[in-house]
Amino acid sequence: MAEKMEKIEKIIIVGTGPAGWTAAIYAARADLEPLVIEGNQPGGQLTITTDVDNYPGFPEGVMGPELMAHFQKQAERFGTRVQRGVVTASRLTGAVKELDLEDGTTLKAHAVIIATGASARWLGLPSEKALMGAGVSACATCDAFFFRGKEIVVVGGGDTALEEATFLTKFATKVTIIHRRDELRASKAMQDRGFNNPKIEFIWDSVITEVLDVAAKKVTGVRFKNVKTNEETIFPCDGLFLGIGHTPNTDPFKDQLDVNPEKYINVVPGTSRTNLEGVFAAGDVADHLYRQAITAAGSGCMAAIDAEKYLVEKGIGE
Repeated sequence: MAEKMEKIEKIIIVGTGPAGWTAAIYAARADLEPLVIEGNQPGGQLTITTDVDNYPGFPEGVMGPELMAHFQKQAERFGTRVQRGVVTASRLTGAVKELDLEDGTTLKAHAVIIATGASARWLGLPSEKALMGAGVSACATCDAFFFRGKEIVVVGGGDTALEEATFLTKFATKVTIIHRRDELRASKAMQDRGFNNPKIEFIWDSVITEVLDVAAKKVTGVRFKNVKTNEETIFPCDGLFLGIGHTPNTDPFKDQLDVNPEKYINVVPGTSRTNLEGVFAAGDVADHLYRQAITAAGSGCMAAIDAEKYLVEKGIGE
Protein backbone atom coordinates (compact mmCIF):
# COMPACT_ATOMS: atom_id res chain seq x y z
CA MET A 1 0.00 0.00 0.00
CA ALA A 2 1.44 3.36 -1.05
CA GLU A 3 2.26 5.85 1.69
CA LYS A 4 0.05 8.90 1.92
CA MET A 5 1.98 11.95 0.76
CA GLU A 6 2.28 14.74 3.30
CA LYS A 7 0.49 17.83 2.03
CA ILE A 8 2.53 20.90 1.27
CA GLU A 9 0.44 24.03 0.90
CA LYS A 10 1.27 26.46 -1.87
CA ILE A 11 0.97 29.33 0.57
CA ILE A 12 0.10 29.84 4.22
CA ILE A 13 -0.89 33.24 5.56
CA VAL A 14 -0.37 33.77 9.29
CA GLY A 15 -2.73 36.36 10.73
CA THR A 16 -6.26 37.60 10.06
CA GLY A 17 -6.14 41.37 10.25
CA PRO A 18 -6.49 43.63 7.18
CA ALA A 19 -3.08 42.51 5.86
CA GLY A 20 -3.75 38.80 6.22
CA TRP A 21 -7.24 38.86 4.73
CA THR A 22 -6.22 41.09 1.83
CA ALA A 23 -3.31 38.78 1.07
CA ALA A 24 -5.78 35.89 1.15
CA ILE A 25 -8.16 37.60 -1.27
CA TYR A 26 -5.39 38.20 -3.80
CA ALA A 27 -3.79 34.79 -3.33
CA ALA A 28 -7.13 33.00 -3.70
CA ARG A 29 -7.95 34.92 -6.86
CA ALA A 30 -4.57 33.81 -8.20
CA ASP A 31 -5.59 30.15 -7.62
CA LEU A 32 -2.99 29.68 -4.89
CA GLU A 33 -5.56 28.05 -2.58
CA PRO A 34 -4.30 29.92 0.51
CA LEU A 35 -4.59 28.54 4.01
CA VAL A 36 -5.01 31.24 6.66
CA ILE A 37 -4.08 30.66 10.30
CA GLU A 38 -6.37 32.73 12.53
CA GLY A 39 -3.96 33.51 15.37
CA ASN A 40 -4.81 34.39 18.96
CA GLN A 41 -6.77 37.52 18.00
CA PRO A 42 -8.85 36.68 14.90
CA GLY A 43 -9.47 39.88 12.98
CA GLY A 44 -6.54 41.68 14.56
CA GLN A 45 -6.71 44.94 16.50
CA LEU A 46 -9.77 46.13 14.59
CA THR A 47 -11.84 43.64 16.53
CA ILE A 48 -11.35 45.78 19.64
CA THR A 49 -12.12 49.00 17.73
CA THR A 50 -15.63 50.36 17.70
CA ASP A 51 -16.22 52.98 15.00
CA VAL A 52 -13.88 52.99 12.01
CA ASP A 53 -14.47 56.21 10.09
CA ASN A 54 -11.30 56.38 8.00
CA TYR A 55 -11.53 53.18 5.93
CA PRO A 56 -12.49 54.05 2.33
CA GLY A 57 -15.84 52.84 1.05
CA PHE A 58 -17.82 53.30 4.26
CA PRO A 59 -19.10 56.90 4.24
CA GLU A 60 -21.13 56.34 7.40
CA GLY A 61 -18.31 54.49 9.15
CA VAL A 62 -18.21 50.82 10.10
CA MET A 63 -17.63 48.84 13.27
CA GLY A 64 -14.19 47.23 13.41
CA PRO A 65 -15.44 43.65 13.86
CA GLU A 66 -17.95 44.14 11.04
CA LEU A 67 -15.22 45.37 8.70
CA MET A 68 -13.10 42.32 9.44
CA ALA A 69 -16.10 40.04 8.87
CA HIS A 70 -16.47 41.59 5.41
CA PHE A 71 -12.79 40.92 4.71
CA GLN A 72 -13.15 37.28 5.76
CA LYS A 73 -16.28 36.65 3.70
CA GLN A 74 -14.61 38.10 0.63
CA ALA A 75 -11.53 35.93 1.11
CA GLU A 76 -13.62 32.80 1.64
CA ARG A 77 -15.73 33.58 -1.41
CA PHE A 78 -12.67 32.91 -3.57
CA GLY A 79 -11.77 29.68 -1.80
CA THR A 80 -9.58 30.75 1.12
CA ARG A 81 -9.46 28.10 3.82
CA VAL A 82 -9.23 29.10 7.47
CA GLN A 83 -7.66 27.09 10.26
CA ARG A 84 -7.98 27.96 13.91
CA GLY A 85 -4.74 27.98 15.79
CA VAL A 86 -1.71 29.92 16.90
CA VAL A 87 1.74 29.47 15.40
CA THR A 88 4.20 28.85 18.22
CA ALA A 89 7.39 28.03 16.29
CA SER A 90 8.65 27.86 12.73
CA ARG A 91 11.41 26.72 10.42
CA LEU A 92 11.55 29.06 7.46
CA THR A 93 14.99 28.64 5.94
CA GLY A 94 14.33 25.66 3.67
CA ALA A 95 12.46 25.44 0.38
CA VAL A 96 9.54 24.00 2.34
CA LYS A 97 8.56 26.11 5.33
CA GLU A 98 7.27 24.50 8.53
CA LEU A 99 4.90 26.07 11.04
CA ASP A 100 4.14 24.47 14.41
CA LEU A 101 0.73 25.16 15.96
CA GLU A 102 -0.03 25.15 19.66
CA ASP A 103 -2.03 21.91 19.32
CA GLY A 104 1.07 20.06 18.13
CA THR A 105 0.18 20.17 14.44
CA THR A 106 2.92 21.01 11.93
CA LEU A 107 1.94 22.65 8.64
CA LYS A 108 4.14 22.90 5.57
CA ALA A 109 4.12 25.39 2.71
CA HIS A 110 6.21 26.55 -0.23
CA ALA A 111 5.59 30.20 0.72
CA VAL A 112 4.56 32.00 3.90
CA ILE A 113 3.12 35.46 4.43
CA ILE A 114 3.58 36.75 7.97
CA ALA A 115 0.78 39.15 8.87
CA THR A 116 0.73 38.72 12.64
CA GLY A 117 0.51 42.43 13.42
CA ALA A 118 1.79 44.35 16.41
CA SER A 119 0.14 44.52 19.81
CA ALA A 120 -0.22 47.82 21.63
CA ARG A 121 1.41 47.88 25.03
CA TRP A 122 -1.16 48.44 27.76
CA LEU A 123 -0.92 49.39 31.41
CA GLY A 124 -2.60 46.15 32.44
CA LEU A 125 -5.37 47.74 34.51
CA PRO A 126 -8.80 46.05 34.66
CA SER A 127 -10.47 49.46 34.26
CA GLU A 128 -8.35 50.18 31.20
CA LYS A 129 -9.48 46.94 29.57
CA ALA A 130 -13.12 47.57 30.50
CA LEU A 131 -13.08 51.01 28.84
CA MET A 132 -11.14 50.03 25.74
CA GLY A 133 -13.01 51.56 22.82
CA ALA A 134 -15.07 53.69 25.22
CA GLY A 135 -12.51 56.44 25.71
CA VAL A 136 -9.35 54.34 25.98
CA SER A 137 -7.30 54.04 22.80
CA ALA A 138 -3.79 53.30 21.58
CA CYS A 139 -4.14 55.01 18.19
CA ALA A 140 -4.52 58.76 17.91
CA THR A 141 -4.66 58.65 14.12
CA CYS A 142 -7.59 56.24 14.37
CA ASP A 143 -9.60 57.87 17.14
CA ALA A 144 -8.60 61.51 17.62
CA PHE A 145 -11.57 62.76 15.62
CA PHE A 146 -13.94 61.48 18.32
CA PHE A 147 -12.29 63.72 20.91
CA ARG A 148 -12.83 67.08 19.25
CA GLY A 149 -13.16 69.75 21.94
CA LYS A 150 -12.27 67.29 24.72
CA GLU A 151 -9.50 67.07 27.31
CA ILE A 152 -7.26 64.02 26.95
CA VAL A 153 -4.53 62.25 28.88
CA VAL A 154 -1.63 60.52 27.12
CA VAL A 155 0.60 58.13 29.06
CA GLY A 156 4.24 57.66 28.09
CA GLY A 157 7.48 59.55 27.67
CA GLY A 158 8.96 58.44 24.37
CA ASP A 159 8.50 59.46 20.76
CA THR A 160 5.23 57.51 20.53
CA ALA A 161 3.66 59.47 23.37
CA LEU A 162 4.81 62.81 21.98
CA GLU A 163 3.62 61.93 18.48
CA GLU A 164 0.22 60.87 19.81
CA ALA A 165 -0.10 63.99 21.96
CA THR A 166 0.91 66.34 19.16
CA PHE A 167 -1.59 64.81 16.76
CA LEU A 168 -4.35 64.93 19.37
CA THR A 169 -3.89 68.69 19.86
CA LYS A 170 -5.44 69.17 16.41
CA PHE A 171 -8.74 68.07 17.94
CA ALA A 172 -8.54 68.31 21.74
CA THR A 173 -8.63 71.49 23.76
CA LYS A 174 -5.95 70.17 26.10
CA VAL A 175 -3.61 67.17 26.21
CA THR A 176 -1.83 66.17 29.42
CA ILE A 177 1.09 63.76 29.25
CA ILE A 178 1.57 61.64 32.37
CA HIS A 179 5.05 60.14 32.64
CA ARG A 180 6.55 57.94 35.34
CA ARG A 181 9.90 59.74 35.25
CA ASP A 182 10.95 63.37 35.64
CA GLU A 183 12.28 63.64 32.10
CA LEU A 184 11.23 62.40 28.67
CA ARG A 185 12.87 59.61 26.70
CA ALA A 186 11.72 61.11 23.39
CA SER A 187 14.12 62.53 20.82
CA LYS A 188 15.19 66.15 21.23
CA ALA A 189 13.07 67.24 18.25
CA MET A 190 9.94 65.57 19.63
CA GLN A 191 10.58 67.02 23.10
CA ASP A 192 10.88 70.51 21.68
CA ARG A 193 7.65 70.03 19.78
CA GLY A 194 5.85 68.94 22.94
CA PHE A 195 7.24 71.63 25.23
CA ASN A 196 6.47 74.36 22.70
CA ASN A 197 2.88 73.28 22.10
CA PRO A 198 0.56 75.45 24.26
CA LYS A 199 -2.06 72.69 24.36
CA ILE A 200 0.30 70.11 25.90
CA GLU A 201 0.99 69.96 29.65
CA PHE A 202 3.00 67.44 31.66
CA ILE A 203 2.58 65.55 34.93
CA TRP A 204 5.87 64.02 36.06
CA ASP A 205 6.91 61.11 38.29
CA SER A 206 3.45 59.58 38.14
CA VAL A 207 1.76 56.32 37.13
CA ILE A 208 -1.90 55.76 36.36
CA THR A 209 -3.54 53.32 38.79
CA GLU A 210 -7.14 53.44 37.58
CA VAL A 211 -9.21 54.67 34.65
CA LEU A 212 -12.55 56.21 35.61
CA ASP A 213 -15.43 55.48 35.24
CA VAL A 214 -16.23 51.85 34.47
CA ALA A 215 -19.72 52.19 35.95
CA ALA A 216 -20.48 55.09 33.61
CA LYS A 217 -19.08 53.05 30.67
CA LYS A 218 -16.97 56.00 29.56
CA VAL A 219 -13.75 57.75 30.55
CA THR A 220 -14.33 60.58 33.00
CA GLY A 221 -10.83 60.78 34.44
CA VAL A 222 -7.81 58.88 35.70
CA ARG A 223 -6.38 58.20 39.12
CA PHE A 224 -2.60 58.54 39.25
CA LYS A 225 0.03 58.11 41.96
CA ASN A 226 3.19 60.13 42.37
CA VAL A 227 5.99 57.55 42.58
CA LYS A 228 8.09 59.77 44.86
CA THR A 229 5.45 60.86 47.36
CA ASN A 230 2.84 58.06 46.88
CA GLU A 231 0.20 60.78 46.79
CA GLU A 232 -2.83 59.82 44.69
CA THR A 233 -4.79 62.28 42.58
CA ILE A 234 -7.96 62.05 40.48
CA PHE A 235 -7.50 63.93 37.24
CA PRO A 236 -10.63 64.64 35.14
CA CYS A 237 -10.38 63.93 31.39
CA ASP A 238 -12.49 62.64 28.53
CA GLY A 239 -10.10 60.09 27.10
CA LEU A 240 -6.90 58.14 27.70
CA PHE A 241 -4.41 57.35 24.95
CA LEU A 242 -1.63 54.85 25.47
CA GLY A 243 1.66 56.07 24.06
CA ILE A 244 3.97 53.38 25.39
CA GLY A 245 4.60 51.69 22.07
CA HIS A 246 3.73 48.49 20.25
CA THR A 247 5.27 45.02 20.26
CA PRO A 248 5.41 43.26 16.87
CA ASN A 249 4.21 39.67 17.08
CA THR A 250 7.36 38.02 15.78
CA ASP A 251 8.22 35.51 18.52
CA PRO A 252 7.38 32.38 16.45
CA PHE A 253 9.84 33.52 13.77
CA LYS A 254 12.66 34.87 15.92
CA ASP A 255 16.31 34.26 15.11
CA GLN A 256 15.42 33.61 11.46
CA LEU A 257 14.25 36.93 10.06
CA ASP A 258 16.07 40.24 9.89
CA VAL A 259 14.36 42.65 12.27
CA ASN A 260 15.01 46.21 13.36
CA PRO A 261 15.92 47.13 16.97
CA GLU A 262 12.20 47.23 17.88
CA LYS A 263 11.76 43.69 16.42
CA TYR A 264 9.72 44.77 13.40
CA ILE A 265 10.48 42.59 10.37
CA ASN A 266 12.71 44.25 7.80
CA VAL A 267 11.54 43.96 4.19
CA VAL A 268 13.26 44.88 0.95
CA PRO A 269 12.16 48.50 0.32
CA GLY A 270 9.18 48.70 -2.01
CA THR A 271 8.37 44.99 -1.55
CA SER A 272 7.16 42.56 1.10
CA ARG A 273 10.19 40.27 0.73
CA THR A 274 12.14 39.36 3.84
CA ASN A 275 15.72 38.09 4.03
CA LEU A 276 14.42 34.53 3.58
CA GLU A 277 13.39 33.28 0.16
CA GLY A 278 9.69 32.52 0.01
CA VAL A 279 8.86 34.40 3.22
CA PHE A 280 6.97 37.69 3.03
CA ALA A 281 5.77 40.16 5.66
CA ALA A 282 2.73 42.44 5.55
CA GLY A 283 0.95 44.85 7.84
CA ASP A 284 1.92 46.12 11.25
CA VAL A 285 4.44 43.33 11.90
CA ALA A 286 6.68 45.16 9.42
CA ASP A 287 5.31 48.70 9.78
CA HIS A 288 6.25 50.74 12.84
CA LEU A 289 5.33 54.04 11.21
CA TYR A 290 1.77 54.08 9.82
CA ARG A 291 -0.04 51.17 11.52
CA GLN A 292 -3.33 51.81 9.72
CA ALA A 293 -5.88 49.34 8.39
CA ILE A 294 -5.60 50.78 4.88
CA THR A 295 -1.80 50.57 4.76
CA ALA A 296 -1.92 47.05 6.19
CA ALA A 297 -4.40 46.01 3.50
CA GLY A 298 -2.18 47.54 0.81
CA SER A 299 0.86 45.66 2.03
CA GLY A 300 -1.20 42.45 2.12
CA CYS A 301 -1.91 42.94 -1.56
CA MET A 302 1.82 43.44 -2.21
CA ALA A 303 2.72 40.30 -0.27
CA ALA A 304 0.29 38.13 -2.23
CA ILE A 305 1.58 39.43 -5.56
CA ASP A 306 5.20 39.00 -4.46
CA ALA A 307 4.44 35.47 -3.27
CA GLU A 308 2.66 34.57 -6.51
CA LYS A 309 5.67 35.71 -8.55
CA TYR A 310 7.97 33.67 -6.31
CA LEU A 311 5.87 30.53 -6.67
CA VAL A 312 5.67 30.90 -10.44
CA GLU A 313 9.46 31.28 -10.62
CA LYS A 314 9.75 28.03 -8.65
CA GLY A 315 7.27 26.27 -10.91
CA ILE A 316 4.64 26.10 -8.17
CA GLY A 317 1.14 27.40 -8.66
CA GLU A 318 1.26 27.61 -12.43
